[in-house]
Amino acid sequence: MSKFMTAMLVSLFAFTNQASAAIDETIRVKESIEINAPADKVWATVGSFADMRWHPAIAKTEITGGNATEVGATRVLTTQDGGKINEVLTSFDADAKTMKYEITESVLPVREYGATLKVKASADGKTTVVWSANFKRKDPANPGAAGQDDAAAKAAILGIFKSGLENIKKISE
Repeated sequence: MSKFMTAMLVSLFAFTNQASAAIDETIRVKESIEINAPADKVWATVGSFADMRWHPAIAKTEITGGNATEVGATRVLTTQDGGKINEVLTSFDADAKTMKYEITESVLPVREYGATLKVKASADGKTTVVWSANFKRKDPANPGAAGQDDAAAKAAILGIFKSGLENIKKISE
Protein backbone atom coordinates (compact mmCIF):
# COMPACT_ATOMS: atom_id res chain seq x y z
CA MET A 1 0.00 0.00 0.00
CA SER A 2 2.84 2.43 0.71
CA LYS A 3 4.18 2.04 -2.84
CA PHE A 4 0.74 2.88 -4.16
CA MET A 5 0.49 5.99 -1.93
CA THR A 6 3.98 7.10 -2.91
CA ALA A 7 3.10 6.73 -6.60
CA MET A 8 -0.12 8.69 -6.07
CA LEU A 9 1.68 11.50 -4.26
CA VAL A 10 4.37 11.70 -6.94
CA SER A 11 1.69 11.77 -9.67
CA LEU A 12 -0.31 14.41 -7.84
CA PHE A 13 2.79 16.57 -7.33
CA ALA A 14 3.79 16.25 -10.99
CA PHE A 15 0.27 17.11 -12.17
CA THR A 16 0.07 20.12 -9.83
CA ASN A 17 3.38 21.48 -11.11
CA GLN A 18 2.34 20.99 -14.71
CA ALA A 19 -1.05 22.62 -14.16
CA SER A 20 0.39 25.62 -12.34
CA ALA A 21 2.93 26.18 -15.10
CA ALA A 22 0.06 26.79 -17.53
CA ILE A 23 -1.59 29.39 -15.31
CA ASP A 24 -1.20 33.01 -16.35
CA GLU A 25 1.32 32.45 -19.13
CA THR A 26 2.19 35.11 -21.67
CA ILE A 27 0.28 34.78 -24.93
CA ARG A 28 2.06 35.74 -28.16
CA VAL A 29 0.30 36.58 -31.40
CA LYS A 30 1.62 37.76 -34.74
CA GLU A 31 -0.17 38.57 -37.98
CA SER A 32 1.14 40.00 -41.23
CA ILE A 33 -0.17 41.03 -44.62
CA GLU A 34 1.44 41.82 -47.95
CA ILE A 35 0.30 45.03 -49.61
CA ASN A 36 0.78 46.06 -53.23
CA ALA A 37 1.94 49.58 -52.36
CA PRO A 38 5.23 51.25 -51.41
CA ALA A 39 6.23 51.16 -47.74
CA ASP A 40 6.29 54.96 -47.50
CA LYS A 41 2.64 55.13 -48.56
CA VAL A 42 1.63 52.42 -46.09
CA TRP A 43 3.62 54.06 -43.26
CA ALA A 44 1.89 57.37 -44.05
CA THR A 45 -1.39 55.58 -43.34
CA VAL A 46 -0.45 53.72 -40.14
CA GLY A 47 2.63 55.49 -38.78
CA SER A 48 0.94 58.12 -36.65
CA PHE A 49 0.28 57.25 -33.01
CA ALA A 50 -2.22 60.14 -33.10
CA ASP A 51 -4.39 58.65 -35.84
CA MET A 52 -5.78 55.14 -35.92
CA ARG A 53 -8.72 55.83 -38.22
CA TRP A 54 -7.34 53.15 -40.54
CA HIS A 55 -8.74 50.53 -38.14
CA PRO A 56 -12.45 49.84 -38.69
CA ALA A 57 -13.08 49.20 -34.96
CA ILE A 58 -11.75 52.61 -33.91
CA ALA A 59 -14.08 55.62 -33.98
CA LYS A 60 -11.68 58.15 -32.44
CA THR A 61 -8.03 58.58 -31.45
CA GLU A 62 -7.13 61.24 -28.90
CA ILE A 63 -3.60 62.12 -27.79
CA THR A 64 -3.89 62.74 -24.04
CA GLY A 65 -0.25 63.44 -23.26
CA GLY A 66 3.07 64.13 -24.94
CA ASN A 67 4.03 64.29 -28.60
CA ALA A 68 2.64 61.52 -30.83
CA THR A 69 6.12 60.71 -32.20
CA GLU A 70 7.91 60.62 -28.85
CA VAL A 71 8.19 57.83 -26.32
CA GLY A 72 5.80 58.42 -23.43
CA ALA A 73 2.97 59.85 -25.53
CA THR A 74 -0.43 58.60 -24.41
CA ARG A 75 -3.62 58.13 -26.34
CA VAL A 76 -7.18 57.01 -25.80
CA LEU A 77 -8.81 54.96 -28.52
CA THR A 78 -12.60 54.96 -28.58
CA THR A 79 -14.10 51.93 -30.25
CA GLN A 80 -17.15 52.06 -32.51
CA ASP A 81 -19.28 50.79 -29.59
CA GLY A 82 -17.89 53.37 -27.14
CA GLY A 83 -15.27 51.27 -25.35
CA LYS A 84 -12.01 52.93 -24.29
CA ILE A 85 -8.43 51.71 -24.71
CA ASN A 86 -5.64 53.71 -23.05
CA GLU A 87 -2.18 53.28 -24.56
CA VAL A 88 1.35 54.60 -24.17
CA LEU A 89 3.96 54.83 -26.93
CA THR A 90 7.09 52.93 -25.86
CA SER A 91 9.16 53.18 -29.05
CA PHE A 92 8.87 55.12 -32.30
CA ASP A 93 11.24 54.97 -35.27
CA ALA A 94 9.94 56.63 -38.43
CA ASP A 95 13.05 55.64 -40.41
CA ALA A 96 12.59 51.97 -39.54
CA LYS A 97 8.80 52.38 -39.86
CA THR A 98 8.20 50.79 -36.46
CA MET A 99 6.21 51.73 -33.39
CA LYS A 100 5.72 49.92 -30.11
CA TYR A 101 3.03 50.62 -27.56
CA GLU A 102 1.45 49.22 -24.42
CA ILE A 103 -2.14 49.14 -23.26
CA THR A 104 -2.45 50.64 -19.80
CA GLU A 105 -6.21 50.18 -19.38
CA SER A 106 -8.89 48.81 -21.66
CA VAL A 107 -12.17 47.03 -22.28
CA LEU A 108 -10.24 44.20 -23.96
CA PRO A 109 -9.80 40.87 -22.13
CA VAL A 110 -6.02 41.43 -21.78
CA ARG A 111 -3.42 42.87 -19.39
CA GLU A 112 0.34 43.41 -19.53
CA TYR A 113 -0.12 44.02 -23.26
CA GLY A 114 2.75 45.24 -25.43
CA ALA A 115 2.63 45.38 -29.23
CA THR A 116 4.76 46.25 -32.25
CA LEU A 117 3.55 47.52 -35.61
CA LYS A 118 6.19 47.32 -38.35
CA VAL A 119 6.06 48.26 -42.03
CA LYS A 120 8.69 46.51 -44.16
CA ALA A 121 9.49 47.26 -47.80
CA SER A 122 10.36 44.48 -50.23
CA ALA A 123 12.50 44.66 -53.34
CA ASP A 124 9.50 44.28 -55.66
CA GLY A 125 7.83 47.48 -54.42
CA LYS A 126 5.43 45.63 -52.16
CA THR A 127 5.14 46.07 -48.41
CA THR A 128 4.64 43.70 -45.52
CA VAL A 129 2.95 44.97 -42.38
CA VAL A 130 3.65 42.89 -39.27
CA TRP A 131 1.64 43.39 -36.08
CA SER A 132 2.66 41.38 -33.04
CA ALA A 133 1.85 41.42 -29.34
CA ASN A 134 2.61 39.74 -26.03
CA PHE A 135 0.02 39.85 -23.27
CA LYS A 136 -1.75 37.96 -20.54
CA ARG A 137 -5.44 37.29 -20.18
CA LYS A 138 -7.37 39.79 -18.10
CA ASP A 139 -8.39 37.28 -15.42
CA PRO A 140 -5.33 35.61 -13.85
CA ALA A 141 -7.45 33.03 -11.99
CA ASN A 142 -7.43 29.42 -13.10
CA PRO A 143 -9.63 28.94 -14.95
CA GLY A 144 -10.16 32.49 -16.17
CA ALA A 145 -13.65 33.91 -16.05
CA ALA A 146 -15.74 33.44 -19.17
CA GLY A 147 -14.72 36.02 -21.75
CA GLN A 148 -11.48 36.82 -19.91
CA ASP A 149 -9.63 33.52 -20.39
CA ASP A 150 -6.74 32.69 -22.75
CA ALA A 151 -9.00 31.76 -25.66
CA ALA A 152 -11.02 34.98 -25.41
CA ALA A 153 -7.90 37.13 -25.08
CA LYS A 154 -6.19 35.52 -28.06
CA ALA A 155 -9.33 35.62 -30.22
CA ALA A 156 -9.94 39.30 -29.43
CA ILE A 157 -6.40 40.37 -30.34
CA LEU A 158 -6.23 38.21 -33.47
CA GLY A 159 -9.57 39.65 -34.59
CA ILE A 160 -8.29 43.19 -34.06
CA PHE A 161 -5.07 42.45 -35.94
CA LYS A 162 -6.76 40.72 -38.89
CA SER A 163 -9.45 43.37 -39.41
CA GLY A 164 -6.89 46.17 -39.07
CA LEU A 165 -4.40 44.62 -41.47
CA GLU A 166 -7.09 43.81 -44.04
CA ASN A 167 -8.29 47.42 -43.91
CA ILE A 168 -4.75 48.78 -44.29
CA LYS A 169 -4.44 46.68 -47.44
CA LYS A 170 -7.83 47.86 -48.71
CA ILE A 171 -7.08 51.58 -48.29
CA SER A 172 -3.42 51.37 -49.39
CA GLU A 173 -3.77 49.51 -52.68
